[in-house]
Amino acid sequence: MEEEKKKQTVIPIGPYHPLQEEPEFFKLFVNGEKVEKLDIEIGYNHRGIEKISESKHFDQVAFTVERICGICSTSHPFAYVNAVEDLAGIEVTDRTKYIRSIVGELERLHSHLLWLGLAGHFIGYNTVWMWVWKAREPLLDVMEYITGNRQHYSMFKIGGVRLDILNEDIPRMEKMLDGLLPYIDLFKGAVMDDPVIQARAKGICPLTKKEAIDFCAVGPLARASGVDIDIRRDNPYAAYGMVDWKVITAVNGDIFDKIVVRVLEMYESVKIIRGCLNGLKKEPEGNFDLKIKNIPAGEGIGRHEAPRGEVFHFVRSDGSNRPVRHKIRAPSYVNVPTNEITAIKGTISDAAITLGAVDPCYCCTERCVVIDKNTNKKILGGSDLIKLSQEKTRELKKKMGITE
Repeated sequence: MEEEKKKQTVIPIGPYHPLQEEPEFFKLFVNGEKVEKLDIEIGYNHRGIEKISESKHFDQVAFTVERICGICSTSHPFAYVNAVEDLAGIEVTDRTKYIRSIVGELERLHSHLLWLGLAGHFIGYNTVWMWVWKAREPLLDVMEYITGNRQHYSMFKIGGVRLDILNEDIPRMEKMLDGLLPYIDLFKGAVMDDPVIQARAKGICPLTKKEAIDFCAVGPLARASGVDIDIRRDNPYAAYGMVDWKVITAVNGDIFDKIVVRVLEMYESVKIIRGCLNGLKKEPEGNFDLKIKNIPAGEGIGRHEAPRGEVFHFVRSDGSNRPVRHKIRAPSYVNVPTNEITAIKGTISDAAITLGAVDPCYCCTERCVVIDKNTNKKILGGSDLIKLSQEKTRELKKKMGITE
């Protein structure tokens, strides 16, 4: 064992690395080119959203949780309002359901396109990256047109949505979808036919169906391994049970299948949006907000199939105007640990794209507590961590010759 350890080399990926949009630390233990172990260190990004939520009005929380993730900025408000409406026994209008599903699926298209472009960039296929960025622009323009924002759409509220989608807006959205489909066809053809992508992704670092279940993986990551799960179908909410679409799965669980699942899911998102737009045409305009004023005491759970997988929110109310407990679990919290089993099936050159194939969101995931490992007691609280950070900043400034 000691001789094997001497042969191993540690290669750090992070906490700051071109692959990662956010800080996270992966240690690759390698022997030659072979990855033999992966150690994951989190805790660089914890922002205390759950605690902040307890100091906000129920309506303000929807804006707060929207800041958990930029790419999934609708996913957390979606799950949050589902939780509060479950708590209060609120049934929203069909028009609200259609609008929520439209915004959710536009975000899924945006997220999958962004991931696909970055995946191309990670393997040196920058042509795909440039194609994707061009295809995303009309989509983001439509998001700005109907919500006022290209990111952080601020559409969701308890009992409804903040803005209506008028019938006069629908032709513009349908035109955008018509223009997007040829791009999705292009990406599908590139993935299925390009020998470089095939060589770089097919059979690389697979996650088996059993491993996906053992790690409780969710979303496209699980579906690429043959786990047929999707909250939109399994526990229908919003308009997902009111329109026609299907769940996409694959069987191999390798990087190639993770790409395929996300590309084919974009076709289903287009189908869902079209179905919802047709539904809106039959619903009276303006019937999109129940104007809920008070939340009773109780507990509720909300789930949403975010682009990365199931988002889960738990909310407890004591009858006041603020939640007394708000628990959040993002999909990356269960998906990121699967890297421990997939990365060791490949080489150093496979590691970066394997970590990226999870489509991780670290700021969604972070949990942080400082304990004494001998007594298992907490030794540092939030104010202590802030104090340590400030002291470290002063120390660095002093070394760099920067005066206050």
